[in-house]
Amino acid sequence: MTAIADEKKALICLIAGLLRDCNHVAVGAASPIPGAAALLAKATWGTPRHVNILGSVANNFFTGGGGELFDCAAQGRIDAFFLGGGQIDGNANINLMGRGDYPQQSPRWPGTFGSAYLYFLVPKVILFREEHSRRTLVEKVDFISAPGVSDEKTYRKGGPFGLITNKAFFRFDKEKERFRLISVHATSSLEDVLDNTGFAFDYTADTPVTPAPDPELLALLNRDVREKVAEVYPNFANAIFPVTSGAGRIK
Repeated sequence: MTAIADEKKALICLIAGLLRDCNHVAVGAASPIPGAAALLAKATWGTPRHVNILGSVANNFFTGGGGELFDCAAQGRIDAFFLGGGQIDGNANINLMGRGDYPQQSPRWPGTFGSAYLYFLVPKVILFREEHSRRTLVEKVDFISAPGVSDEKTYRKGGPFGLITNKAFFRFDKEKERFRLISVHATSSLEDVLDNTGFAFDYTADTPVTPAPDPELLALLNRDVREKVAEVYPNFANAIFPVTSGAGRIK
């Protein structure tokens, strides 16, 4: 469990570094790692100044739920958001509907919700999917819930910034309309990433290893951010944060 917890905390620290240039970050209710990353960035650098985690009371100034989130996105007041999917392809299309031909899909997933809307409006959309396999990272999604790219006649302010998995970090090249491998996590390898990615992407043979989390950043995460994360993700907090003297399990 310690190794798994360390991997998740490394992902949190990596994502936090990508958010420090943002003013307002919004996070969905079922996103503990992105949520923890946004809170860590705010605690460390003071930016983003505003973090809204749907489902949170302490870290959510929305009073109208999803409707208010959509309004803020349309007004250009959200700088970063996170999307995932049962499938993600090399053009950064995501599938939240299900596997197979629509509507006879099996399995069926929760649905698209407002993903396409937010994908078009939020400037920095980080795709996050912990599982890195050919089942999830496919050549072409079975159904496009939200497209990664649009033609030049389509008004689009937002779009994919990159993709983070439990093996690697990719940036999305909007001109080439494909991903470029930026770094491989220490628990993986370039060969592992190539073997387990279903779409083609740009890379170099000397792709670097993702930098290890800064010890001070980890200390802040374990000490100060733990309680903030636990407010909305108590089971996640209990699973990855050490129980120190004076700090019991979160109820």
